[in-house]
Amino acid sequence: QNEKELQDVVKQQEEKMLQLIDKSGEVTRLKEEISQLKRSLQRAESEAKVLWEEMRGKEPKVDTAYVQERVLLQQEVDKLRLLLLEKEDENLRLSDKY
Repeated sequence: QNEKELQDVVKQQEEKMLQLIDKSGEVTRLKEEISQLKRSLQRAESEAKVLWEEMRGKEPKVDTAYVQERVLLQQEVDKLRLLLLEKEDENLRLSDKY
């Protein structure tokens, strides 16, 4: 009886360890994804900054294609910022959970 209980406890511990290993891998994957998102955000912000600087130096005429590109870049920056915040929140939830 005691041996059976001990085997059950050992089996439960092994299952918990496997779950923790799985969660650890997920946290590592999420950290890598966050890193990639931060790099993408930084690139998009750099591009937007260059475009803004160019706009200040332009003549008063409006180049619609240029403005449209600028708007699309700003939307991409906003989207990446949102994704980054979501992933940071998810990462915090996972780290708090385990």
